[in-house]
Amino acid sequence: MPRVWDVPVHDSTRVRDARVAAEGAAALAGLDGNRTAAAALVATELATNLLKHAKGGQLLIETVPPPVLPAGQAAASVVQIAAIDHGPGMADVPAALRDGFSTASTLGAGLGACRRIADDFDLHSAPGRGTVALARIGTAHSGNAARGRSHAIPPAPATATVRAGGVNIPFAGGEFSGDAWAWVRSGHRTTLMLADGLGHGPDAARASSAAVEALRRSGHLPPAEVLRYLDAELRPTRGAAVAVAQLDTETGQLTFSGIGNIGARLRTGEGWRPLLSRPGIVGAHRPTTIPEHRATWGAECLLVLHSDGLPSRWTPPADACLASFDPAVIASVTVRDASSSARPVRDDTAVAVLSPVPPDGTP
Repeated sequence: MPRVWDVPVHDSTRVRDARVAAEGAAALAGLDGNRTAAAALVATELATNLLKHAKGGQLLIETVPPPVLPAGQAAASVVQIAAIDHGPGMADVPAALRDGFSTASTLGAGLGACRRIADDFDLHSAPGRGTVALARIGTAHSGNAARGRSHAIPPAPATATVRAGGVNIPFAGGEFSGDAWAWVRSGHRTTLMLADGLGHGPDAARASSAAVEALRRSGHLPPAEVLRYLDAELRPTRGAAVAVAQLDTETGQLTFSGIGNIGARLRTGEGWRPLLSRPGIVGAHRPTTIPEHRATWGAECLLVLHSDGLPSRWTPPADACLASFDPAVIASVTVRDASSSARPVRDDTAVAVLSPVPPDGTP
């Protein structure tokens, strides 16, 4: 089930909680002692940074699939740590990532150390809106020993044109989220799914987890057929709202189908537009017909899937260069900009993003 550690960081006592959460996620991901220590250090540094520079924020720690999937093989989960704040933001992000830079009378080694230690690191900051810092840590292997440290997340293969990422927030600080996202690659088809189990808590998490497992067996099918397969597989559960988006890299066509209240927004060169789902519940009340919506996918496109924990009238991020960021950063920015202390989360909240691989192949 989707175990998520949602650590509110508003005083120094929560820094230890962040470290313990990272160690728990590392155990789930099967990291060795060195990489577990790395995850704990990154969580500690990011939590400390929230206190020093933003007067607090939120740390989301979970195990996720890598942002780029290798063709024809399963990929091990990695630990993802996202630090989100509504602070003053950074006027000069490259300077903030250099060792020795500080605006808080400290050594200024926190973000630079995180970037060196993590297998993936990305940061988005906007003055007056806040900052998102994201790191991933995976199991070590020997493929990059010449670079001085090991990486679990390899560069994007030449055949990879898309990447995916997301964040998940359990309702009221719960141990499990009833939402889950996953993606699979089958030949030239890449399929992204987001599921929202009915209600929240462990029973909702079992339903969304069943959807994830079923997707791994059905990702080669078109989206409407994936939903029909999931409907049969989720019958023993309480059911879920599910949306499925599939990109065919040979034709450059994106196909979308959804059942229930999963939101979907697609950005093209003409701006953002919604992709609509049919009413119903996968595993309980599937509609007789499941339409498929198609759109042309290009280098400027972004797809955002989200559960109903996000406000219905949220505004998509407007940053012109957003597609160049890690998709999990885009998901975190979406959550940050749609939430505030005046608008508390009403349910589990998950956001998953499909985005192009940058021309340099950076995951």
